[in-house]
Amino acid sequence: MAEPGRVLVLGATSAMAQACARLWAGRGASLLLVGRNPDRLEAVAADLRVRGAARVETLAADLAPLEGQGALLDQAWARLGAPDVVLLAQGLLADSDACEASAELTARVLQLDFTATALLAQEAALRLARRGAGTVVAISSVAGDRGRQSNYAYGAAKGGLSLFLEGLRNRMFRQGVRILTVKPGFVDSPMTAHLRRNALFASPETVGRAVVRAVDRGRDRIYVPGFWLPVMLVVRHVPGWIWKRLRL
Repeated sequence: MAEPGRVLVLGATSAMAQACARLWAGRGASLLLVGRNPDRLEAVAADLRVRGAARVETLAADLAPLEGQGALLDQAWARLGAPDVVLLAQGLLADSDACEASAELTARVLQLDFTATALLAQEAALRLARRGAGTVVAISSVAGDRGRQSNYAYGAAKGGLSLFLEGLRNRMFRQGVRILTVKPGFVDSPMTAHLRRNALFASPETVGRAVVRAVDRGRDRIYVPGFWLPVMLVVRHVPGWIWKRLRL
């Protein structure tokens, strides 16, 4: 696959998005960074310019609301041109205690991590299909492979996203658009700052390298790090009568 010339990054201030963007910048790509905080966006953009990006622009926008998504992508396409890669990296992690204490928080997790991301992926894919080329990359999670008591709302959102992307991939295959689902495990980032670190945590740079490599190779789905693939294969096959008794 040819190296991406234009990359649209949604949720661009996330640690994983920045790791991907730095690698694409080093290849001389042009990038449009979208996120809520304009100051943080500009700081990321300045770093990417130093790393060799041909052009970096920023666009401040909240990615959670469903209304206005079309207008947002219209603006992105107008400023960047039709992208070769669209990366969706926005997300909200909340544990079950917090979600059970707040229906509003639960709804935010479900909307941002599933509904808003899925609809943006669909709209981006439809636009790429008009020229018959391009890749949509969305950050899902191993948490979506099976519901756990500790974060079942987050897991449900990511599980729904992974399934949506699988159908979208099937839908877009004959139109020349690739859909890449990225399933990281624990990532050492600000979003997981409240969690105790252990040997299962990967760096954002590890995820970034895996994503860029997968885009280059035209992959459909990756687990990052790769050991999560056999781990989750085992997890999915634990009988339900055992699974419900585990404290995970």
